[in-house]
Amino acid sequence: MADVHEPEIRSYNMSRIKGKDTKPEMLVRKFLHAHGFRYKLHDKKLPGKPDIVLPKYNSIVLVHGCFWHGHEGCKYYVVPKTRTQWWLDKIAVNKRKDQENEKKLNASGWNVFIVFECELKSGNQQETLMNLIKKITNGNSGN
Repeated sequence: MADVHEPEIRSYNMSRIKGKDTKPEMLVRKFLHAHGFRYKLHDKKLPGKPDIVLPKYNSIVLVHGCFWHGHEGCKYYVVPKTRTQWWLDKIAVNKRKDQENEKKLNASGWNVFIVFECELKSGNQQETLMNLIKKITNGNSGN
């Protein structure tokens, strides 16, 4: 099925999508800062320019949008009905890059924590963020 928008409108719409400083990312950053954590942002020296780098804890927090990172089983990951194969290919590339970057970061000794957008919705938010702090302070790598 063809795109429902003209190329100029689609281009404009896509240009409005942020890659960093997203609402979920800002939420995690504000919470960590309020709890005394200090961090670097989008360190270009590290694979994938991670969202949040906590050097003191040798930890990295990646804040993923459910759609863009293909969060399986999530209600926010809905494959568009137009240009379906193009979107599936794009999301597959994103997921592959995520895995490669996480592997490289782990191999370099970093603890990598992934927080998905859906985990920050109002019902789960506090529990997700408190669990994140526990994992960071305990150095328990994983999701």
